[in-house]
Amino acid sequence: MVFNIHIRMKNLHIKLSFLFISLCVANSAMAQGGLMEGSQWLTLVLLGAAAFIAFFFIVQVADNFLAIEAKSSGIDTEKNNFSVFPRMGELFGPSVPDYTEGSKVKVLRQGHDIILAGAASGSVKDANVRTFAVQPKNFIGMSPIPKVVVEVGDNVKAGEVLFYDKKKPDIKYVSPVSGEVAEIKRAEKRSIAEIIIIADQKNEYVKLSEFNLLHGTREELVDYLLATGGWSLIRQRPYDIVADPTITPRDIFISTFDTAPLAPDSNVVVAGRGAAFQRGIDVLNRLTSGKVYLGLNGGAKDAPSSIFTNATNAEKVYFKGKHPAGNVGVQIHHTAAINAGDTVWTLGVQEVITLGAIFTEERFNAERVVAIAGAELHEPRYVRTYAGANMGELVKDNLSNDHIRLVSGDVLSGKTKESNQFLNYYDDQVTVLAEGDEYEMFGWLLPLKARPSVSRTFPNFLFPDQEFEVDTNTHGEKRAFVMSSDYERVMPMDVHVQPLMKSILVNDLERMEGLGLYELSEEDVALCEFVCTSKMPLQKILREGLNTMREQG
Repeated sequence: MVFNIHIRMKNLHIKLSFLFISLCVANSAMAQGGLMEGSQWLTLVLLGAAAFIAFFFIVQVADNFLAIEAKSSGIDTEKNNFSVFPRMGELFGPSVPDYTEGSKVKVLRQGHDIILAGAASGSVKDANVRTFAVQPKNFIGMSPIPKVVVEVGDNVKAGEVLFYDKKKPDIKYVSPVSGEVAEIKRAEKRSIAEIIIIADQKNEYVKLSEFNLLHGTREELVDYLLATGGWSLIRQRPYDIVADPTITPRDIFISTFDTAPLAPDSNVVVAGRGAAFQRGIDVLNRLTSGKVYLGLNGGAKDAPSSIFTNATNAEKVYFKGKHPAGNVGVQIHHTAAINAGDTVWTLGVQEVITLGAIFTEERFNAERVVAIAGAELHEPRYVRTYAGANMGELVKDNLSNDHIRLVSGDVLSGKTKESNQFLNYYDDQVTVLAEGDEYEMFGWLLPLKARPSVSRTFPNFLFPDQEFEVDTNTHGEKRAFVMSSDYERVMPMDVHVQPLMKSILVNDLERMEGLGLYELSEEDVALCEFVCTSKMPLQKILREGLNTMREQG
């Protein structure tokens, strides 16, 4: 019935519009031909105006009734336009790829893509890495001195417990590989920095007991994940910490694409792991009282992997926009924002695969596809290894020179590493950059070398697909924290970054909460830090604010 009314109203709208336009044209022609006097012309104009007002009123009332009927029939009026009037987005909105037809698409207008040379490509090859480490500092919220249950010289299997948090002893952290515990490295105040394992050739696994998802309760599932090490894969917002097993999250979010510079292609990552990914979704669906959301890439030329688009037990939302459209925090904000008192969980694609493999393979399989990227490499490529791989071994015999900086993660939010250090637990990217210790004379005044920038000083906007070779030079020093509109140009969230950062600096807890602190993690403000004219360490400031609020309870 709704569809019939919709068609009839559209036809009526067209006929009345045609009649009104014909009347105006006829009147204009008569006036130009001198066939009526001025008073007659004025009368007809007033009658035409009255007719138009009446016509608009009738159509508007009918349009409202049509919307009410559509809603009462259970039709999603946000997704389907049943109005006789076109929406502004239909007239002037951006185009979206054909593969998103019939799906929810969120178009983000703020953001900025940093296109760097040296993206990984080609098929995935096995990496020749023998040394791995688990780093307790990667698990935010953990006490700095966890309870270590292994000793140097012990032989461990993949999936065997290495340590647990003294504050939350139920959450176990396990070895990604089998081999010998070579070193338990300590840092300041005797905190545990790394537990280093030299892998053997066989990579033996702890055999896990079978768990029946159909018949097991949620409480039993939580206990199973705690014991097997799977719980460490799940992170919680607010605060971006390891999830609290005593909380049932409102929703769970997974971003299936990454828009950061030189980030790995998730279609490559998930290839051949569809069964484990789907089982991971099924597990997560049992852990939340709400929905599992998959954020899909709606801005690429090619459609996302069918493993993502055909996934069940999840609601799919496409996002089209520049970086940071791939950040899970941005997707949460535009799908179901975090309000005071809300708790949501997040995972990356590879964490979902590892979680699913616990059930499909009955083992803790910490296999990772890692993008080795950067212009300082002979061959940027994808490699297959395990979580916590040694950085130096990942890039061995692939560096074009030795004057470089290794980064675990992307250039915006990653961490600098030495060659004897290790990939962070949740990272699946190694970025190699030229060391920035050669300064340009008057570089700020005479910018002769092309570089990624949002400033119109450089004509980058004329060449949107240009790739840049960059170094680590910041091209400036810390300055006064001045007001500018730079953050708003690249921040696709309804968060006022500068007032928030200033409230953190003065420890104003009420303003921090009101200005959206709970929605953010470091990666969400990394692009703001890149464009900051004051060179402020926004990610560090944000983490200080998050820690302060978490400590306050």
